[in-house]
Amino acid sequence: MSVLIIEAFYGGSHKQLVDLLQEDLENCVLYTLPAKKWHWRARTSALYFSQNIPMSEHYSLVADVVVFNSVFNMESFLTNIGKFMKLIPDHRPKDLESIIRPKCQVIYFPLRFPDVSRFMPKHKTRHLQKMLNLKGNGSAASTVALPFQREQGSSENLLKNSDIEPGPCDAAKEENLGSSFMPESYLKTCNSSKNSSSRHGEKEQNPYDSLSGGDDQPRPLHIVWPHRWEHDKDPESFFKVLMHLKDLRLNFHVSVLGETFTDVPDIFSESKKALGSSVLHWGYLPSRDDYFHVLCRADVVVSTAKHEFFGVAMLEAVYCGCYPLCPKDLVYPEIFPAEYLYSTPEQLSKRLQNFCKRPDIVRKHLYKGEMTPFSWAALHGKFRSLLTTEPREDL
Repeated sequence: MSVLIIEAFYGGSHKQLVDLLQEDLENCVLYTLPAKKWHWRARTSALYFSQNIPMSEHYSLVADVVVFNSVFNMESFLTNIGKFMKLIPDHRPKDLESIIRPKCQVIYFPLRFPDVSRFMPKHKTRHLQKMLNLKGNGSAASTVALPFQREQGSSENLLKNSDIEPGPCDAAKEENLGSSFMPESYLKTCNSSKNSSSRHGEKEQNPYDSLSGGDDQPRPLHIVWPHRWEHDKDPESFFKVLMHLKDLRLNFHVSVLGETFTDVPDIFSESKKALGSSVLHWGYLPSRDDYFHVLCRADVVVSTAKHEFFGVAMLEAVYCGCYPLCPKDLVYPEIFPAEYLYSTPEQLSKRLQNFCKRPDIVRKHLYKGEMTPFSWAALHGKFRSLLTTEPREDL
């Protein structure tokens, strides 16, 4: 039996999933398109694939099962079928939602969590110990509901909730915040010239000064934004909040990561100049070690997305010990407990203001959500069963 994998946007988290499946499954046949112009890929890629994928007795293009990476994704698709069909001027297929829904199921995006212990600062020791428990814990996964959804906490009293968290516990082998944390590839990135492209990133400050801090003064809050540099991630709202923090003369550092494509919104170059010395890192990091190293050094990860069906970058940052702040919208309420959600840009700004004044709050905080349901160890069996089951013959 062959497994046909079709990916119209072969880049970022899409590529990450396809490569993971291809590595684990035998007899995979892969057809892809480059990761550009994803709106057009969604609209027209079926025409391309229909002309380029040869007919084969080994696979059928009629779906037995329709799998989504979140409940939000599934419901968004199913409930909008009728609206989309009304745009068709003549033939309008009826009852498509009721026909497709019985075939649907949710299996979360599988994350293969790497070993980041060599990058972790001392204050994240407790978090690291919790994350290490993810490995091999495949039986605890849920494909629809997360445990915290049964009882959502309040987000009104974050400072109080966070302040009562105990400080980091002792560890037998705690790592220092000095140069031993800097992998060789990261140091090369840090020392790149000012003319480096945004793909390889640009280091704005001495990494030892910025990441290490000193014993006599706490490091400024380190905010990371690790998303595609496109308008659907709403960088405008993010940078507007950061500029407000600067206007209030609050001290912080920011790392802006994520992939760039042909058209980069002007807000990025404008904001880099306006943020000045607050910029710690700017640009895409092609090395996964370098990328996870920055996430481990950061304190808060922010999403301002207007379009998100899952959010791999946010969960990767949480795995690295970052405190997440996400819109109370899209897929985020499905994944994150209520205290990590905000409803307006003003709420996001207020939360970051408090954290800038007291960065120790987020550094002592231990994430209260679940990570196991999204691990490859937990989801591996579900994907393998899905992709190796013989197709139905009644279609």
